[in-house]
Amino acid sequence: MMEDKFVTLAIHTDEKAQILKGVLEGENIEVHIDGVDIDNPKISSGVRIRIKESDLPKALSVVESRHLFSYDEEETYRTDDGRSRVLIPVDFSDYSLKACRIAFNLAKELNAKVKILHVYFNPYYPTALPMAEAFAYQGKEEKEFQNVIEKVKENIQRLCNTIDKKVSEGEFPLVNYSYVLREGLPEEEIVTFTKEYKPAVIVMGTRGKDQKDADLIGSVTAEVIEMTHVPLIAIPENTPFTDLKQVKHIAFLTNFSQRDLVSFELLAQLLRPYHDIRISLTHISVKKGDQWDEIKLEGIKAYFSKQYPNLNLDYKLIDTSDMLKSLDEYIKNEKIQILALTTSKRNIFARMFSPSISRKMLFHSDTPLLVLRG
Repeated sequence: MMEDKFVTLAIHTDEKAQILKGVLEGENIEVHIDGVDIDNPKISSGVRIRIKESDLPKALSVVESRHLFSYDEEETYRTDDGRSRVLIPVDFSDYSLKACRIAFNLAKELNAKVKILHVYFNPYYPTALPMAEAFAYQGKEEKEFQNVIEKVKENIQRLCNTIDKKVSEGEFPLVNYSYVLREGLPEEEIVTFTKEYKPAVIVMGTRGKDQKDADLIGSVTAEVIEMTHVPLIAIPENTPFTDLKQVKHIAFLTNFSQRDLVSFELLAQLLRPYHDIRISLTHISVKKGDQWDEIKLEGIKAYFSKQYPNLNLDYKLIDTSDMLKSLDEYIKNEKIQILALTTSKRNIFARMFSPSISRKMLFHSDTPLLVLRG
């Protein structure tokens, strides 16, 4: 039999080569890594990944199916293979990575693919200057802008490398993901992209309780919540779980509106793969001891038990004069891991003068929020 010769599969940086080696060896493919011939300038310096020729078809299909190291935007959202989609807007912070992990685990359960979106802001717009000055400015401005782009590309590549490493180490599940970069104001671009991409759910990291008001992604998340119809999970930095499988108790805030029924249906769909979660339908009554609330809660109880016989549901009525304080205590005492609520689209004046409960919770709680738009 002819001896099986080794062929070059790829040339990569050392770090990527090691990741690839790990993945291929996991598929029982023998891998050798060699230095690249420096005297031959046609080949960029890096390391050469060599495998047996007979393993080539298998290796290529592994690399292809895992989308290892090919995150070009061209194949983004126009390829519709009917699978549902998870969108993760990121800003390259630690809490972005936390959100990625939870989102990847969710995507695995939903058999969905993942799109990572980063929106960068270009501060250089010479259009407001008089003509002559604008020309003088343009040369400088283009160079500055190139720097912004370079930095963004470096950051997204670093994030993808980190994710690949975590996939190869088994910390992240293997899901099909790619990224897209957009220029503009983050909240506007996220909302616009959501309309094009039509994800089943958006997952965003936030700083959580101690965040300063200036913290970008927190305020961006708040804006996106107000502007989009897609369910959104906001994951504070200190979220103790990394997978919805670890979630045992969710509170769904209801004020008995028709919209809550629509929202709850969305919630039920998202949680379909997770069987052990207890859901508490919770109404917070600011009017002391309102009998109507108890009657409504009874009615909703009957409706949901009939509609969702498989769900583990219970009910909670909280009488209080201080909504946020009572909610906090309830979350702590009942060990609630996710707070689900319906938000309504409100006009800009209403938003300025009375921040919605979702926005208040977002800035003052370390509990992940699942915001549903009924």
